[in-house]
Amino acid sequence: MNTQPEQWTPELDALIASPQHHKLIFENERVRVLDTNIPPGEITALHTHSMPASLVVLTWSDFIRFDAEGNILLDSREKGLSFEPHSALWSGPLGLHALKNVGTNDLHIISVEMKG
Repeated sequence: MNTQPEQWTPELDALIASPQHHKLIFENERVRVLDTNIPPGEITALHTHSMPASLVVLTWSDFIRFDAEGNILLDSREKGLSFEPHSALWSGPLGLHALKNVGTNDLHIISVEMKG
């Protein structure tokens, strides 16, 4: 898989590859706003996020992020990650991955992706 976001194929974009977990709620020439919700026990399809984004946590849950081969990229429990509702975070582009909610709450995040 290419490591540069501009080389990632459009069909792997979160809205196309994993529409059951990613919804578009606003878009213009500068930003794209996604509503991401992953219920407990669910796993997303493999997808990418090609733009850096400001994230707002609505509800938090532990998760595991996997690469295309099923290798663990990140386990939130091992990193001690936990965020209160309305916490704001920053994320760079994310390459091909799937995410499994291994906690007891919905993992519900609003992402404001920066274009350009």
